Amino acid sequence: MALQTSAESPVPVGKLSQLIGEWINRLGAVWVEGQITQLNRRSRQSWVYLTLRDPSHEISVNVVCPPDVFAQVAETVTHGSRVVVFAKPSWYAPRGTLSLRAAQIRPVGVGELLIRLEQLKRTLAAEGLFAAERKKPLPFLPQCIGLVTGRASDAERDVLRNATLRWPAVRFEVRQVAVQGARAVPQVIGAIRELDEQPGVDLIIVARGGGGLEDLLPFSDEELVRAVAACRTPVVSAIGHERDSPLLDLVADLRASTPTDAAKRTVPDVGEEHERVRALRERAWRVVNGFLDREERALAEVRSRPVLADPHSVVEDREEDVASLLGRARRTFGHRLDRAEDELAHTRARVVALSPAATLERGYAVLQRADGSVIRKPGDAAPGDPLRARVAEGEFGVTVTE
Repeated sequence: MALQTSAESPVPVGKLSQLIGEWINRLGAVWVEGQITQLNRRSRQSWVYLTLRDPSHEISVNVVCPPDVFAQVAETVTHGSRVVVFAKPSWYAPRGTLSLRAAQIRPVGVGELLIRLEQLKRTLAAEGLFAAERKKPLPFLPQCIGLVTGRASDAERDVLRNATLRWPAVRFEVRQVAVQGARAVPQVIGAIRELDEQPGVDLIIVARGGGGLEDLLPFSDEELVRAVAACRTPVVSAIGHERDSPLLDLVADLRASTPTDAAKRTVPDVGEEHERVRALRERAWRVVNGFLDREERALAEVRSRPVLADPHSVVEDREEDVASLLGRARRTFGHRLDRAEDELAHTRARVVALSPAATLERGYAVLQRADGSVIRKPGDAAPGDPLRARVAEGEFGVTVTE
């Protein structure tokens, strides 16, 4: 049940501490992992007081360990060791402090760390954070580079010196942070997010020198990996040496083997670029000259052909053909006209021979009534009928007498 308080009836601090202790005492034992930052052991028979800290955050808790429990790991556990503690939370009401009472301590070896990193690696890979298609291309010539590195570190000097030698005009926004220990992860994440929000920063390099596995653990932290994956600015990982491979290398848009390699792979060399431009200009000059030479030779070959060397010869050769064809056409057309004329004369003669007028010219006449009907036999006319007689030169009227 919630504690009922008000401004008129507040709860004393001692009572509140007692209530908190009663609630915590009901909690069961838990397994806790951390790094030993303080170790106080007065004698072999005395209780041991430890301070466990989260390597990725500035959070610590006190641990009280019985002498027989600590004696089992006394030879392998020391200041700075990573351990897993099975303990029950305990609240000391008079002082209002929380502590853990250890029942078992296990040192965390390199093998266990590698197993946990491999499990985290598979989890993040399944989410697609390491996929090649999500990686952003690096700018060819970054004007301003954000550098996240340790304070006064060799990594910072290597990146700045090599980048400036390659391209003197490049600018840097340097963020000096802790690169190992409890403050490393939050400071690195804060610096990356700050640089990512600046519109003038074209590229972010996270650089650190070499070290042991535990020294590089902050760069395999899940929160840091996700922060880099969410960046809009391309990120280059330059952690440790060639053999070192924290999870930051997998999520970054480019992995450099060393800080020096990061400077070489992100900033172009001005001398190399000048040489490349010169080589390209020479290549372009050769290509253009070769093209012109080929075209000139082709044009000369075309001009040397007879059809272009003496173009009138083609016309002269065809002139005789045209004259021959023209004479042939005239002869053919004349023959056709002569045949047509003969056929027309023959047809005209036949028409004249068959014409009634030719018959009339031989002395014949055609008798017709007034209505134009022709008299073909004597019975068609009666005495006294007026008829018309048509002869070759004209016609005249006649009367039938008998």
